[in-house]
Amino acid sequence: MPTLETYKKQAKQLVRWHRDRDYSVGGRIRQLPRYRDVTDHESFALNFKLAEAQEIIALEAGYDSWAALRAAVEDAWPRPPEAPKAVLLDAARPVLFVRDVRAAAEFYRDRLGFRVDFLHGHPPFYGSVSRDDATLHLRFVHAPVLIPDTARDEGLIMAYIEARNVKDLYAEYLAAGVEPAQKLTKQAWGGTDFIVRDLDGNTVAFVG
Repeated sequence: MPTLETYKKQAKQLVRWHRDRDYSVGGRIRQLPRYRDVTDHESFALNFKLAEAQEIIALEAGYDSWAALRAAVEDAWPRPPEAPKAVLLDAARPVLFVRDVRAAAEFYRDRLGFRVDFLHGHPPFYGSVSRDDATLHLRFVHAPVLIPDTARDEGLIMAYIEARNVKDLYAEYLAAGVEPAQKLTKQAWGGTDFIVRDLDGNTVAFVG
């Protein structure tokens, strides 16, 4: 199907032909019931407007009115695609595998100052703990995911948590009796961090 712009151009051309007294216009104008009996010569005296030309174009295209033609064209032609929305990622939530979700949640609450967001199931098989903007999810597994001591021997980190004042956080944990798996260390890449190991051997690095 032609575009609506094409039909508009055809209507404007019909108006120009009428203004130029092209005799081919007379027969087309007589398609309108109100002008059925006008002669070609009489048609030139008509105050022929663009709206009437559009009405004729619609009739010739098989529609009762210009509005009907417009609606058909708009349905036939797909609308321009919407501009793609900018991709925005939210905060990541690492999932730690644990053998006892409730005990793990209590460790993060009582020793590391997190709050328990939720525990799902009876007994719990999934849960969430958070502190400020940092969130960790806890998932029950029947057996350790890693070979025992692999995380320690390979220096694996299950979650990195950025801390705005990592030195104060480290002092807080020491005062609470938390034994770090790695003491506060200035790293070669410029950051300062320390590592805590939970009840299941998951290592969480707090990075400044």
